[in-house]
Amino acid sequence: MRRGLVILFIAFAFPASAFAHASLKQESPSFRQRLSVSPRQVLLQFDQSVDALPKAIVVLNLKGRNLAGPPRAIPSQREIVAPLPRLPKGAYTVRWQALSNDGHIVSGVYTFGIGVPAPPVTDAVGAQGPTRTEDVVRWLYFLTLALVVGGAGFQLLALRTPLPPRAQRRFFWVTGIGAVGVLEVGIVSFLLRGEDALQLPFGRFLYGDLSPLANGTRFGTAFIAMELGFALVAAFLYLAWLTGRRELLWVVLALGLLFVSGLSLSGHSAADAGHSWLSELADWVHLSAATLWVGGLVQLVAVVWPAAPELRRTAFLRFSRLATVLVACLLAAGTYLSILRLPHLHDLWRSGYGHVLLVKLGLVCLALGWGAAHHFLAVPRIGSETVVGRLSRSLLGESAVAMAVLLAAAILVDSKPPPQPAQPPPVTAGLSSP
Repeated sequence: MRRGLVILFIAFAFPASAFAHASLKQESPSFRQRLSVSPRQVLLQFDQSVDALPKAIVVLNLKGRNLAGPPRAIPSQREIVAPLPRLPKGAYTVRWQALSNDGHIVSGVYTFGIGVPAPPVTDAVGAQGPTRTEDVVRWLYFLTLALVVGGAGFQLLALRTPLPPRAQRRFFWVTGIGAVGVLEVGIVSFLLRGEDALQLPFGRFLYGDLSPLANGTRFGTAFIAMELGFALVAAFLYLAWLTGRRELLWVVLALGLLFVSGLSLSGHSAADAGHSWLSELADWVHLSAATLWVGGLVQLVAVVWPAAPELRRTAFLRFSRLATVLVACLLAAGTYLSILRLPHLHDLWRSGYGHVLLVKLGLVCLALGWGAAHHFLAVPRIGSETVVGRLSRSLLGESAVAMAVLLAAAILVDSKPPPQPAQPPPVTAGLSSP
């Protein structure tokens, strides 16, 4: 079913070419299969006849050496086969390509293991890993999550009163952009990760098989769940705008916070050594608090200040109280996750992950100082029109810092934490004979 959903998403993006080429039906060894003995061959079966190219099947070991023999097509069975020597224990990457009847070259990649678990396709031999482009896309994803989830949270948890009509229209514009952005940016993120795994130019990538990425990785599973979930969020947001029923925003907020957990269940907190339900919960609290905080700041700057001047004082005071709780949750969860992911204190300045974390901590401290200035300097003088006027520029600056925090978080998510120290083997006491 999940493979079909991925094909459906690709079909919406590229409707003219999604179903014009051959598709892989069955493979042996199969996706991420763990074998006890070496297979004698790699066999790929398609839904139509295909021709074998010179490198139709390549089986790579961890050093990038191709171990497969010359491939050959079996037209009557719609198969391509490549013989294998006896393979030692280890993980292997299969990269394949075939010429369809329509002239398009279809391609794919998957992994299997002999005596060891197969790595996810995102760790296939030849994949580069996350790029700066993916970091920017991940940042946009966090930002759009903040717009929709944080926007609903601001109106329900901080403001708690209906907005004037003009401000309400602006609110739905901002949150609507966030809902659509989550769906579109999510697809771009998935395609970028798939392009890296397949290692193909974009023209060839359009005919790549992305099902191993969807079926065999936490990232792919989270992508499908979050796309479907936020499509539902967008539908309820649209109904809230269409009917004017403010209570539907509670559904938007609840579903948004629920499906944000997809990131926590597919990231470091769920996949790295030492992970547990507590690390996944802490990651969800950290991410949820950040989206509500940043989304609330955007609502103050983009909705309340320009379109509801009569609510500026009330909105600012109520959000200040909510932001205090959110930042406390963010700091507590972030501190726990940092201790969990950094085995030693010196990893902060000796590892790339630690460097990014230090930058993020610096930005968070700047945001905390900014918020403290608002709390101790602006709040007591909020009745003054001069202070209210200056607050718009100050809130804009705080929002920029908060978005920089999200950018650092996006880079941190795609960075690899330092390895955990190896656990010593258990000592077994010998039994002495009497």
